[in-house]
Amino acid sequence: MPNADLSSLKIDDHARAGGGWGKFGRLLAASLGVLVILTGGVFALRTREPVVEVAAARPANTQEAETLLNASGYVTPRVRATVAAKITGRVTSVLFDEGMRVQQGQLLATLDDSDMKRALVAAEADRKTAQAAIADYEVQLKYAEIALHRTKELHDAQVQSQDALDIAGTNVDSLKAKIALAKEQVDASAARIEQAQQNVDNCVIRAPFSGIIVSKDAQVGEMVSPLSAGGGFTRTGIATIVDMNSNETEVDVNEAYIARVQPGQKVTATLDAYPDWQIPSHVRTIIPTADRQKATVKVRISFDHLDPRILPDMGVKVAFLGEEHTAKKAKGKSEANPAKALIPKSTVHGDGSSAYVFAVRNGALERRAVSLGRAVGTDVEVIAGVNPGEELVVHGPDNLHDGEKVEAKPQEGSAQQAS
Repeated sequence: MPNADLSSLKIDDHARAGGGWGKFGRLLAASLGVLVILTGGVFALRTREPVVEVAAARPANTQEAETLLNASGYVTPRVRATVAAKITGRVTSVLFDEGMRVQQGQLLATLDDSDMKRALVAAEADRKTAQAAIADYEVQLKYAEIALHRTKELHDAQVQSQDALDIAGTNVDSLKAKIALAKEQVDASAARIEQAQQNVDNCVIRAPFSGIIVSKDAQVGEMVSPLSAGGGFTRTGIATIVDMNSNETEVDVNEAYIARVQPGQKVTATLDAYPDWQIPSHVRTIIPTADRQKATVKVRISFDHLDPRILPDMGVKVAFLGEEHTAKKAKGKSEANPAKALIPKSTVHGDGSSAYVFAVRNGALERRAVSLGRAVGTDVEVIAGVNPGEELVVHGPDNLHDGEKVEAKPQEGSAQQAS
């Protein structure tokens, strides 16, 4: 094997001098590359379309545009009662069923009244005994008065002693006292009779007012009592009656918005069971107290016209309407709202006659002069310049101009705001 010649690996002086220029060339090339990249980035940034947030203009002539506040609650009757017995007893008959319409005073159920009737008979017998005693005492008093008169004449003739006269007078006074006591006993017996009769009447349960039976709470043979008894075997109610003519809506309004609610204010109620049925209503009263835990105030709303489909405890959503909606309804105006659309206030630039908005159409901006109407919360009415459904710039760069290409994206939270 031949020996390796290491002298062949050395670099000659010509090549060593050229290597310095090569290093400088590589640095120059790298610098030029960085400069090209930076220039390209700046150009790309300059040519990139600005991103804007847009929101669609909504129709102005809708209930949503007139709504000041939304709330939810339940249908609750003002007149609702659980009918119960005034005494403890066993149910002997039930004369109703759920869904039955009853009139005030109508018989609903009866309790076992055998013990009460026996007490009534005993009280009547006591009264008869007291009345008979009065008759006997009156006969004795008549004879005692005759004896007293005779004894007095004999005493005046000095035939009878003073003691005999005193005894005759005492007999008369005693009989008069006995008669008075017997009369009091008659009155006491009459009171006991009324009490016993009341107990008998309490065994009959009647409807306290006209309405519909919504709950049947006792059956024949069960014990009922005005007070709850241990063990769970004693009922405290017979039936639950509701006056359907007193149905109303009860909602909780956040105390931060209660200033928007006024008595008599027009309201549109929508039952969860009938989402397409809008029921005209109005605020009946605002309960003058707040719930500190929920930070709400209770509001009661009356329906303008009741309907058999409105049932107690149904879920309902209500929309409190503004004054202009109420005024138009009251005056019966038929003309349409002159405002064409409802847009967020943040889309409007300028003020007064110089107000304008940027609409996005086919990816480009269109500057539109607009004529504004009244403010509706965070929105404003547009009388001219914008049509419902058009997309308007809500947020974007400050240097936007007409005809500029933009990248549009929906405004964050626009779905919640629209709802």
